[in-house]
Amino acid sequence: MLQGVFQAQKKDGTYYYRASLTYHNKHISLGSFSSEKDASNAYLMACKILCESEITIHNFHENPAILSSDKMVVLLNFRDNGLYFNNPIYLRKGYFSYFLSSNIELKFDNDDLFYYSEHRILKRQGHLYVNDYGMQYSILARYGIKPYAVAGRDYTFANGDETDYRYSNIIVINRYHGVCEYTKNGIKRYRVSIHINGNYKIGTYSSEDKAAIAYNKAADLAKAHGIRKAFPENYVETVSPKEYADIYNKLSISKKYINYLQTVTNE
Repeated sequence: MLQGVFQAQKKDGTYYYRASLTYHNKHISLGSFSSEKDASNAYLMACKILCESEITIHNFHENPAILSSDKMVVLLNFRDNGLYFNNPIYLRKGYFSYFLSSNIELKFDNDDLFYYSEHRILKRQGHLYVNDYGMQYSILARYGIKPYAVAGRDYTFANGDETDYRYSNIIVINRYHGVCEYTKNGIKRYRVSIHINGNYKIGTYSSEDKAAIAYNKAADLAKAHGIRKAFPENYVETVSPKEYADIYNKLSISKKYINYLQTVTNE
Protein backbone atom coordinates (compact mmCIF):
# COMPACT_ATOMS: atom_id res chain seq x y z
CA MET A 1 0.00 0.00 0.00
CA LEU A 2 1.12 3.52 -0.75
CA GLN A 3 1.89 5.76 2.22
CA GLY A 4 -1.20 7.01 4.07
CA VAL A 5 -3.50 4.56 2.28
CA PHE A 6 -5.43 1.67 3.82
CA GLN A 7 -7.57 -0.91 2.09
CA ALA A 8 -11.05 -1.64 3.44
CA GLN A 9 -13.90 -3.91 2.43
CA LYS A 10 -17.60 -3.18 2.06
CA LYS A 11 -20.33 -5.56 3.19
CA ASP A 12 -20.82 -6.74 -0.38
CA GLY A 13 -17.18 -7.79 -0.54
CA THR A 14 -15.88 -4.97 -2.77
CA TYR A 15 -12.75 -3.11 -1.76
CA TYR A 16 -12.20 0.62 -1.34
CA TYR A 17 -9.36 2.76 -0.03
CA ARG A 18 -9.13 5.13 2.89
CA ALA A 19 -6.57 7.87 3.34
CA SER A 20 -5.45 9.39 6.63
CA LEU A 21 -2.51 11.08 8.31
CA THR A 22 -1.33 12.30 11.70
CA TYR A 23 -0.47 15.95 12.29
CA HIS A 24 0.47 17.43 15.67
CA ASN A 25 -0.64 14.18 17.34
CA LYS A 26 -4.05 14.43 15.69
CA HIS A 27 -5.18 11.49 13.54
CA ILE A 28 -7.07 12.91 10.56
CA SER A 29 -9.24 10.89 8.21
CA LEU A 30 -9.17 12.23 4.66
CA GLY A 31 -12.02 10.19 3.23
CA SER A 32 -12.78 7.10 1.15
CA PHE A 33 -11.75 6.57 -2.47
CA SER A 34 -12.40 4.06 -5.20
CA SER A 35 -8.73 3.55 -6.09
CA GLU A 36 -5.42 3.39 -4.26
CA LYS A 37 -4.04 6.13 -6.49
CA ASP A 38 -6.86 8.56 -5.64
CA ALA A 39 -6.40 7.89 -1.93
CA SER A 40 -2.66 8.45 -2.27
CA ASN A 41 -3.19 11.73 -4.11
CA ALA A 42 -5.49 12.89 -1.33
CA TYR A 43 -2.84 12.02 1.24
CA LEU A 44 -0.16 13.92 -0.71
CA MET A 45 -2.42 16.97 -1.10
CA ALA A 46 -3.14 16.98 2.65
CA CYS A 47 0.59 16.79 3.40
CA LYS A 48 1.21 19.70 1.05
CA ILE A 49 -1.47 21.81 2.73
CA LEU A 50 -0.18 21.09 6.23
CA CYS A 51 3.53 21.36 5.55
CA GLU A 52 3.76 24.10 2.92
CA SER A 53 2.45 27.66 2.78
CA GLU A 54 1.70 28.04 -0.93
CA ILE A 55 -1.90 26.85 -0.47
CA THR A 56 -3.87 29.36 1.60
CA ILE A 57 -7.48 30.04 2.55
CA HIS A 58 -7.52 32.59 -0.29
CA ASN A 59 -6.47 30.27 -3.12
CA PHE A 60 -7.33 26.72 -2.02
CA HIS A 61 -10.27 26.60 -4.44
CA GLU A 62 -7.84 26.93 -7.35
CA ASN A 63 -6.27 23.55 -6.61
CA PRO A 64 -7.40 20.20 -8.10
CA ALA A 65 -10.46 18.75 -6.35
CA ILE A 66 -8.58 15.81 -4.87
CA LEU A 67 -9.79 16.60 -1.38
CA SER A 68 -13.25 18.00 -0.65
CA SER A 69 -13.34 21.76 -0.09
CA ASP A 70 -14.61 21.08 3.45
CA LYS A 71 -11.55 19.01 4.29
CA MET A 72 -9.19 21.56 2.78
CA VAL A 73 -10.65 24.34 4.96
CA VAL A 74 -10.41 22.10 8.04
CA LEU A 75 -6.74 21.39 7.32
CA LEU A 76 -5.90 25.01 6.60
CA ASN A 77 -7.49 26.16 9.84
CA PHE A 78 -5.64 23.45 11.79
CA ARG A 79 -2.34 24.49 10.18
CA ASP A 80 -2.83 28.25 10.61
CA ASN A 81 -4.76 28.47 13.87
CA GLY A 82 -3.94 25.24 15.69
CA LEU A 83 -7.57 24.19 16.20
CA TYR A 84 -9.26 21.23 14.52
CA PHE A 85 -12.97 21.42 13.69
CA ASN A 86 -14.98 18.79 11.86
CA ASN A 87 -16.87 21.51 10.00
CA PRO A 88 -15.33 23.84 7.37
CA ILE A 89 -14.52 26.71 9.76
CA TYR A 90 -11.60 29.11 9.43
CA LEU A 91 -10.80 31.50 12.26
CA ARG A 92 -10.38 35.17 11.40
CA LYS A 93 -9.44 38.15 13.58
CA GLY A 94 -12.54 38.84 15.66
CA TYR A 95 -14.85 36.47 13.75
CA PHE A 96 -14.86 33.19 11.82
CA SER A 97 -15.74 32.03 8.33
CA TYR A 98 -17.87 29.01 7.52
CA PHE A 99 -17.29 27.81 3.96
CA LEU A 100 -20.57 26.53 2.59
CA SER A 101 -18.61 25.66 -0.55
CA SER A 102 -15.23 26.59 -2.00
CA ASN A 103 -16.61 29.95 -3.16
CA ILE A 104 -19.36 30.71 -0.62
CA GLU A 105 -17.98 32.08 2.65
CA LEU A 106 -20.36 32.89 5.50
CA LYS A 107 -19.15 35.13 8.31
CA PHE A 108 -20.19 34.77 11.96
CA ASP A 109 -19.32 36.25 15.35
CA ASN A 110 -17.07 34.18 17.59
CA ASP A 111 -20.03 33.80 19.99
CA ASP A 112 -21.44 31.28 17.49
CA LEU A 113 -18.23 29.30 17.08
CA PHE A 114 -19.14 26.48 19.45
CA TYR A 115 -22.59 26.08 17.89
CA TYR A 116 -21.42 25.86 14.29
CA SER A 117 -18.47 23.67 15.16
CA GLU A 118 -21.10 21.14 16.28
CA HIS A 119 -23.84 21.84 13.69
CA ARG A 120 -23.32 21.60 9.95
CA ILE A 121 -24.96 24.27 7.81
CA LEU A 122 -26.99 22.89 4.90
CA LYS A 123 -28.70 24.63 2.00
CA ARG A 124 -32.00 23.71 0.38
CA GLN A 125 -34.00 25.81 -2.08
CA GLY A 126 -31.94 28.84 -1.15
CA HIS A 127 -32.52 28.47 2.60
CA LEU A 128 -29.73 27.85 5.11
CA TYR A 129 -30.52 25.55 8.03
CA VAL A 130 -29.05 23.14 10.57
CA ASN A 131 -30.32 19.86 11.95
CA ASP A 132 -30.78 20.14 15.70
CA TYR A 133 -32.44 17.51 17.89
CA GLY A 134 -33.95 15.89 14.80
CA MET A 135 -35.51 19.15 13.56
CA GLN A 136 -34.48 21.56 10.83
CA TYR A 137 -33.89 25.13 11.98
CA SER A 138 -33.17 28.14 9.81
CA ILE A 139 -29.94 29.86 10.84
CA LEU A 140 -31.99 33.09 10.82
CA ALA A 141 -33.87 31.85 13.90
CA ARG A 142 -30.80 32.69 16.00
CA TYR A 143 -31.51 36.36 15.26
CA GLY A 144 -35.22 36.16 16.07
CA ILE A 145 -36.17 36.14 12.39
CA LYS A 146 -39.26 34.10 11.50
CA PRO A 147 -39.02 31.23 8.95
CA TYR A 148 -41.29 32.99 6.44
CA ALA A 149 -39.37 36.30 6.67
CA VAL A 150 -38.34 38.03 3.45
CA ALA A 151 -34.94 39.69 3.08
CA GLY A 152 -35.31 43.42 2.48
CA ARG A 153 -38.79 43.51 3.98
CA ASP A 154 -38.50 41.77 7.35
CA TYR A 155 -34.74 41.97 7.83
CA THR A 156 -31.74 43.39 6.05
CA PHE A 157 -27.94 43.30 6.09
CA ALA A 158 -26.42 46.58 7.27
CA ASN A 159 -23.39 46.42 4.98
CA GLY A 160 -25.27 44.88 2.04
CA ASP A 161 -23.34 41.60 2.32
CA GLU A 162 -25.88 38.75 2.45
CA THR A 163 -23.18 36.31 3.57
CA ASP A 164 -22.28 38.35 6.68
CA TYR A 165 -24.24 36.90 9.61
CA ARG A 166 -22.47 38.81 12.35
CA TYR A 167 -25.02 40.16 14.81
CA SER A 168 -24.12 43.80 14.19
CA ASN A 169 -24.88 43.29 10.50
CA ILE A 170 -28.39 41.83 10.91
CA ILE A 171 -31.15 44.42 11.18
CA VAL A 172 -34.53 42.94 12.07
CA ILE A 173 -37.33 45.12 10.71
CA ASN A 174 -40.47 43.05 11.36
CA ARG A 175 -40.24 40.82 14.42
CA TYR A 176 -43.85 39.77 14.70
CA HIS A 177 -46.28 37.63 12.72
CA GLY A 178 -48.52 39.64 10.42
CA VAL A 179 -46.76 42.95 11.14
CA CYS A 180 -45.08 45.05 8.46
CA GLU A 181 -43.26 48.29 9.25
CA TYR A 182 -43.36 51.23 6.84
CA THR A 183 -42.56 54.93 6.99
CA LYS A 184 -44.91 57.73 5.92
CA ASN A 185 -43.97 61.42 6.17
CA GLY A 186 -40.97 60.40 8.27
CA ILE A 187 -43.12 58.56 10.83
CA LYS A 188 -42.94 54.81 11.39
CA ARG A 189 -46.23 52.95 11.20
CA TYR A 190 -47.10 49.27 11.49
CA ARG A 191 -49.55 47.57 9.13
CA VAL A 192 -51.20 44.33 10.24
CA SER A 193 -52.71 41.66 8.03
CA ILE A 194 -53.85 38.09 8.56
CA HIS A 195 -54.03 35.29 6.02
CA ILE A 196 -57.36 33.45 5.71
CA ASN A 197 -58.03 32.36 2.13
CA GLY A 198 -56.16 35.52 1.19
CA ASN A 199 -54.74 38.46 3.12
CA TYR A 200 -57.10 40.63 5.15
CA LYS A 201 -55.99 43.99 6.51
CA ILE A 202 -56.54 44.34 10.24
CA GLY A 203 -55.41 47.93 10.67
CA THR A 204 -52.49 50.31 11.01
CA TYR A 205 -50.99 51.07 14.42
CA SER A 206 -48.56 53.52 15.98
CA SER A 207 -46.29 50.98 17.69
CA GLU A 208 -44.91 47.54 16.94
CA ASP A 209 -46.24 46.16 20.23
CA LYS A 210 -49.79 47.33 19.48
CA ALA A 211 -49.57 45.85 16.00
CA ALA A 212 -48.41 42.49 17.37
CA ILE A 213 -51.28 42.44 19.86
CA ALA A 214 -53.75 43.45 17.13
CA TYR A 215 -52.69 40.38 15.14
CA ASN A 216 -53.31 38.17 18.17
CA LYS A 217 -56.75 39.75 18.62
CA ALA A 218 -57.58 39.17 14.96
CA ALA A 219 -56.52 35.53 15.28
CA ASP A 220 -58.67 35.12 18.41
CA LEU A 221 -61.67 36.56 16.58
CA ALA A 222 -61.12 34.17 13.69
CA LYS A 223 -61.07 31.20 16.05
CA ALA A 224 -64.19 32.48 17.81
CA HIS A 225 -65.96 32.50 14.42
CA GLY A 226 -65.07 28.86 13.79
CA ILE A 227 -62.06 29.27 11.51
CA ARG A 228 -59.84 26.30 12.18
CA LYS A 229 -56.33 27.36 11.41
CA ALA A 230 -53.14 27.19 13.48
CA PHE A 231 -52.48 30.93 13.69
CA PRO A 232 -49.04 31.72 15.14
CA GLU A 233 -49.09 33.78 18.33
CA ASN A 234 -47.02 36.89 18.91
CA TYR A 235 -45.25 36.90 22.27
CA VAL A 236 -44.87 40.54 23.32
CA GLU A 237 -42.35 40.53 26.15
CA THR A 238 -42.04 44.32 26.38
CA VAL A 239 -45.43 44.81 28.09
CA SER A 240 -46.79 43.43 31.35
CA PRO A 241 -49.85 41.12 31.38
CA LYS A 242 -52.01 44.03 32.63
CA GLU A 243 -50.72 46.37 29.89
CA TYR A 244 -51.30 43.63 27.33
CA ALA A 245 -54.91 43.20 28.42
CA ASP A 246 -55.56 46.96 28.37
CA ILE A 247 -54.10 47.34 24.88
CA TYR A 248 -55.94 44.22 23.65
CA ASN A 249 -59.33 45.51 24.81
CA LYS A 250 -58.88 49.03 23.42
CA LEU A 251 -57.46 48.10 20.02
CA SER A 252 -59.76 48.66 17.05
CA ILE A 253 -59.99 46.04 14.32
CA SER A 254 -60.98 46.63 10.70
CA LYS A 255 -64.76 46.55 10.25
CA LYS A 256 -64.31 44.89 6.88
CA TYR A 257 -62.47 42.04 8.59
CA ILE A 258 -65.16 41.67 11.25
CA ASN A 259 -67.85 41.67 8.53
CA TYR A 260 -65.91 38.95 6.70
CA LEU A 261 -65.83 36.81 9.84
CA GLN A 262 -69.58 37.23 10.24
CA THR A 263 -70.18 36.02 6.68
CA VAL A 264 -68.10 32.95 7.45
CA THR A 265 -70.20 32.27 10.54
CA ASN A 266 -73.45 32.66 8.59
CA GLU A 267 -72.44 30.30 5.80
